[in-house]
Formats: sequence, C-alpha cells, structure tokens
Amino acid sequence: MQEKKTSKRPTINDIARESGYSKTAVSFAFNDSTRISEKARLQILDTAHRLGYIPDPMARNFSLRRHLSIGFLLPQIVQYSLSNPYTQQVMLGIGSVCEKYGYTLTLIPPLNESVALAVRNAAVDGLITLGMQVGMDIVSIMQARQLSYVTIDGTADVQMPSVNIDDEQAAYDLMSLVLENGHRSIAIINLNDDSLCSTTKTDSVPVRRMRGFFKALSEYGILPSSVPICISECTLEDGEVQALKILELAQRPTCIVTMSDIVAIGCILAIKDRGLSVPNDISVVGFDDINEASLIEPQLTTVRQPAIEKGRLAAEALFHKIHNEPLQSVHIQMPHSLMKRKSLSSFN
Repeated sequence: MQEKKTSKRPTINDIARESGYSKTAVSFAFNDSTRISEKARLQILDTAHRLGYIPDPMARNFSLRRHLSIGFLLPQIVQYSLSNPYTQQVMLGIGSVCEKYGYTLTLIPPLNESVALAVRNAAVDGLITLGMQVGMDIVSIMQARQLSYVTIDGTADVQMPSVNIDDEQAAYDLMSLVLENGHRSIAIINLNDDSLCSTTKTDSVPVRRMRGFFKALSEYGILPSSVPICISECTLEDGEVQALKILELAQRPTCIVTMSDIVAIGCILAIKDRGLSVPNDISVVGFDDINEASLIEPQLTTVRQPAIEKGRLAAEALFHKIHNEPLQSVHIQMPHSLMKRKSLSSFN
C-alpha cells in the first residue's frame, strides 16, 4: 500500500533514511545505476515510489553535468521563424533525432534582440543553427562554453560542421529555367539577412543565391543592375506586400523570382487579389518546395531542398559530437532539384 503523501516534498535524505542506503547510493540509483547492485537499485526505487519522490530535473542535470536538451537557434524572432514552413520542416527533422536519443528540443530565439546573449544563457548540451558563418560572435561564445554545434545553411568551414545544398547552383538553375521560358523582364524578391548574419554577410544564403541569379542573368545579357530587387522578411504577409510594390512598377515584370516559397505564395495571393492571373499575367517561382507549394493554385514552380532531412542529419552530426564520436563527413551537401509546375508560363 502506498504511503500517504505529505505536503512536504520528499528528498533523497528521506529515501536514504527509509531504505537504509546512503545518499550516494540513492543518487546512483537515479543517475548511474551501474555503480550499485540491482537489489539496492530496486529497493531504493521502491522506497522512492512509496514516498512519492520525483527527481528534480535541474538537480539531476547538474549532477550529470548535462541538460539533456538540444538548442535550435532561431534565425529570427519567434513570430517570423515559426511562420516559415521551411523552418518548421527543419525542426521536424531535428526533433525526431532528439526523441531517438531521449533529449528535448529547446527553441532559442534572439534574447533582447541579441543572439549572443541567447547563446550565453542557453541551458543546452549543443546547438543547431540556421545560417551561421565563421567569424560571428556566437561562434567564439560556443567555443568558450565548449558547446558542440552544427549549422544548417551556413558556411562550410573546417571548424564548423554543416548541412547545406549548393544554394548558388540551385538559384542559378531556377533563374535559368525562368530565362529558358522566355522571360526577360524579371523582378527578384531577396531575403532579409537574419539576426545571425547581422555582422558577416559575405557568404549568407541570400548572398549565395543572389550570385546564382546574377550569373544566369549575365549569361543572357541582362545587367543585374537593371533588375528590380525587393527585400522581404520570410513571411506570407510580407510576400503580399512586396508583390504589390512590384505590381506598381512602371513596367510590370513578366516573372517574380523569390528565394522562399512562403514569400512566393504571398505574391500569388496578392496578384489574384488585384484581379490578375498567375501565370497568364505574371509568373511566380519560389524556393524550398514546402508542402503548400503543391497545394496553392496554380501549383508553384520551385527548387526542392530536403528540409526535414537537413534537420535530421544536422542533429545526428551534433549527437556524434556530443558523444565524442567521429563524423563520417564534416560537411554534408545535399541534392536539390527543380519542380516545374504551373506558376511559370512560357513567354516565347
């Protein structure tokens, strides 16, 4: 029969007194059972159950010198980060691996608009970031804390394990497809560099993709300086805002090339709201191939990149680092492909 619980929370001292074992043995029963006999472990756990004892996770983690949690450093404030289906898919991949290893996943947005402050205060055993680059303040902070870390869509550097696609090539392929379909009057919606890239932007994802766009345009004799470029937050609502700006240009382009599906979908909604047709009046292409890309009407032409798999591989690499296991590859470059759908018309 279970003993009646009192209002006072039972402690390991109570378990030690009731079971006849030392406090050290009680601690081993919960944290390192290999150091006591099976008989002692079972008796201690039975006593804890009778007393209604639940270990304090903070105290347990302090004892183990682990938090049993992985941090996912959000590139923007929560409002923007969780509105982007691409980021959500990355999180799904990370979360599945955390579950496998018995860890929780902690979302870490910028703290008081400071990513560095968020990293300093994160109670985690390792970090996964989106878009981190060598030379950033947060890199030195993680190294000082001896935190393991992996970046997705970041700089491929010997000191920084990463999971990427070839963003420049993918952007080149997308713009080439637009140009092959006869479009010459094109507008680009660039992505606003996130908080991780506030100081070092030389190799951020937007920069790499813009290089690919410009390379393709140059091959067709189109000066990049002649192409109107808008900058957008990675949200549906801002995609609508930027599309309306583009529609108000003196010369309306025949195609809008974006760096994000959720932005492209916002464009399609805004264009329709103005009584225009996609792609008959204006084409729109995206980047990511989120689930919604094939559900919007018309279905979105886009670049497919494996977001869930990116998250999964990054998390697996991080756990290898946490457990001091060798990595099969420090840098993983994943394939991309073009998804040709109905939002891009032929303008020949």
